[in-house]
Amino acid sequence: MQKIVPFLWFDNNLEEAANFYTGIFKDSEITDRVYNGKAGSGPEGELLAATFKLNGQEFAGLNGGPLFKFNESVSLFVQCESQEEIDYYWDKLLEGGEESACGWLKDKFGLSWQVAPIQLMDYIGDTDRVKADRVMTAMMKMRKIILKDIEDAYKG
Repeated sequence: MQKIVPFLWFDNNLEEAANFYTGIFKDSEITDRVYNGKAGSGPEGELLAATFKLNGQEFAGLNGGPLFKFNESVSLFVQCESQEEIDYYWDKLLEGGEESACGWLKDKFGLSWQVAPIQLMDYIGDTDRVKADRVMTAMMKMRKIILKDIEDAYKG
């Protein structure tokens, strides 16, 4: 059992979102659905909540309506091992959404994602601040991260 489970509030499109996400990530599935009863917050029989796994990571979601919206202060970070993986997740998650900067995007449900190479945090956290600053400068010019350009900046 996963001790901490991200819980996401959707504007009555939880099932569409869960299907979208589980179609992108490996080892993914919708594991449980809870429907409104007579005393539910929505119409009887409509989906209220669901749990799902993305790449083995558990998530929970609620069809909470339009009261709260996602914003960029919380994002999901997808660590990638190759440019092919970066391209795959970027393209899939971006469908119907919008690009941002530095490997960030907002999907069609408004949820923010960061799609970046696994080594990025090591590069920008390097104690050699000249290397780290070159990587940061290169990344700040990008929308989707280009791994070769990040690696070239790191090497100098």
